[in-house]
Amino acid sequence: MVFGGNVFGWTVDQKTSFELLDAFVDAGLNAVDTADIYSAWVPGNKGGESETILGNWFAKTPSNRDKVVLITKVGSAFSPERKGLSARWIAQAVEDSLRRLKTDHIDLYLSHWPDLEVPYDETLGAYAQLLKAGKIKAVGASNLSASQLGSALAVSKEKGLPRYDVLQPEYNLYSRKTFDGELRDLTMAQDIGVITYYSLASGFLSGKYRSEKDLGKSPRGGGIAKYLDARGYRILASLDSVSAEVKATPAEVAVAWLIARPGVTAPIASATNRSQLDSLVRATQLKLTPAHIAALDEASEG
Repeated sequence: MVFGGNVFGWTVDQKTSFELLDAFVDAGLNAVDTADIYSAWVPGNKGGESETILGNWFAKTPSNRDKVVLITKVGSAFSPERKGLSARWIAQAVEDSLRRLKTDHIDLYLSHWPDLEVPYDETLGAYAQLLKAGKIKAVGASNLSASQLGSALAVSKEKGLPRYDVLQPEYNLYSRKTFDGELRDLTMAQDIGVITYYSLASGFLSGKYRSEKDLGKSPRGGGIAKYLDARGYRILASLDSVSAEVKATPAEVAVAWLIARPGVTAPIASATNRSQLDSLVRATQLKLTPAHIAALDEASEG
């Protein structure tokens, strides 16, 4: 399980963020995902808020830094000059992230989005310098297609540059086409770790959004409408059925399905209160039977 830090500085203030992070680590979990741009979409924010909260948490209890696999990303646009995967911007962005995070290294540094204007060898060469300097420990990418990942891997091999060892795709019971198939086959063949985002489809798979009138239940509700179709309702029905059998919530079952999925290393999921966090912890301990998994597979096909 990877804790999704996009909520820090958005739907969760610093005090609550600290409490959730403390509970996450106390439960024996150890990976936190953020990005330099989080949460620039919030009115009054400018980006960097999530990293800043994490950095303040490390500063408050320095031992936490050694307990956590810290994941952050580069590439999203702050401005026309501050974006992308050029060597120039990566060199500046990593220093900005390290400063906000109050640490001397990032455990996993991800290219947040493909940059079609910058050759792979320039980006991977910049990461090589950061690896050599000890400022990052591993590199990965988010949102790459199978073709893009394959091209990046080929450049790494041909030029002796670091390769993307981790992929972060959108993937959940509803959104399966983004990863299933060629991309999943490639990551498994190349032994690339996969950490999935939108693991609960922005909360739809929690089951709390059952109709249009439910969309006002949270700040993320506006993005849920696209899931309210025949397939979405079929998935919810299957989650309800399995949940009743295993005595767990739909969200816990949806996360457990991801954990059990071949090719997935760990799902990313966020929590905004202690009960949600406790539920995520329970999901890591939930074992679905082959029959449960088959039922969920069938309901989510298409």
